[in-house]
Amino acid sequence: MRATVIHAPFDIRIEEVPDAAVRNPTDAVVRVVQACVCGSDLWAYRGVAARQPGQRIGHEFLGVVEETGAEVSSVRRGDLVVAPFVWSDGTCDFCVEGLHTSCPHGGFWGEPGSDGGQGEAVRVPYADGTLVRLPAEAAGDDPLLTAILALSDVMSTGHHAALAAGVRPGATVAVVGDGAVGLCGVLAARRLGAEQIIALGRHTARTDIARRFGATDVVAERGEAAVAAVRELTKGQGAHAVLEAVGTEESMRTAISVARDGGAVGYVGVPHGGSAGVDIRQMFGRNVRLGGGVAPARAYIPELLADVLAGRIDPSPVFDRTVTLDRVPDGYRAMDERTALKVRIRP
Repeated sequence: MRATVIHAPFDIRIEEVPDAAVRNPTDAVVRVVQACVCGSDLWAYRGVAARQPGQRIGHEFLGVVEETGAEVSSVRRGDLVVAPFVWSDGTCDFCVEGLHTSCPHGGFWGEPGSDGGQGEAVRVPYADGTLVRLPAEAAGDDPLLTAILALSDVMSTGHHAALAAGVRPGATVAVVGDGAVGLCGVLAARRLGAEQIIALGRHTARTDIARRFGATDVVAERGEAAVAAVRELTKGQGAHAVLEAVGTEESMRTAISVARDGGAVGYVGVPHGGSAGVDIRQMFGRNVRLGGGVAPARAYIPELLADVLAGRIDPSPVFDRTVTLDRVPDGYRAMDERTALKVRIRP
């Protein structure tokens, strides 16, 4: 089968690799119908996150079950399914508590020895604990499947940030970052009833989506100018909840500074700039709380899926370009050059 592999920074290739196959009785093989490129994939693409030459890449996909192991009972051949970006057994203490990303038997798609999501098929370990079955009627609805694809990572991650920051009805929310996760954070904040949602971003095409998703205000400034702008929009008080979706020192510093005294920051941006942006003294003096981390998407997909199926939320606008599997390297270049927000892959 064909799959996306990374050989070195800026060297993404589509190559023939061994076919995905059941190895253990708890496995399933899923033929990929849709996949995508994540902003976090760019850190490997740019050489910031180390990868082995020839390692698979990609962690967001949905598709059709082609084969199951003898112990798999929740899905069967022909089922349409979506996978969260981490597999998990679904039975350990962490999974039962809703923290599937800490499952001792879990793992990330594309790690050495596993299939990546950007390929023709994927071997899914612990299929019963990982896969979420979709309604059969969704199979022929391409726009709906695209919206559901966002649940595999970016929508669930935006939702995680909103929960970690304590977004509630009537709250003022600031979202730092105008990538797909930040935009989904705007949508998540609106879903949870926020009254004022301030999107911090400077790319018009993206902030237009933020407004479509529910942002009431847009701040294009950065650094101290951004802090001043948010303070002005909130009568000098700051936001009850701040969603940090970038992962740099500057973004974290901004997030903490725009939080209201007694507020909270939900951080989900993959850290790639150190931790100097976390000013513990400022947080202590103003009673600002910090929470977040890797989103347990498997815990969130069922409730978010219900809203997508009912038409209450639609995160699909974050996908602004579609490529075939052969053109995935072009998709990486487009996202790296910021000519695309999030690239969808149709094998």
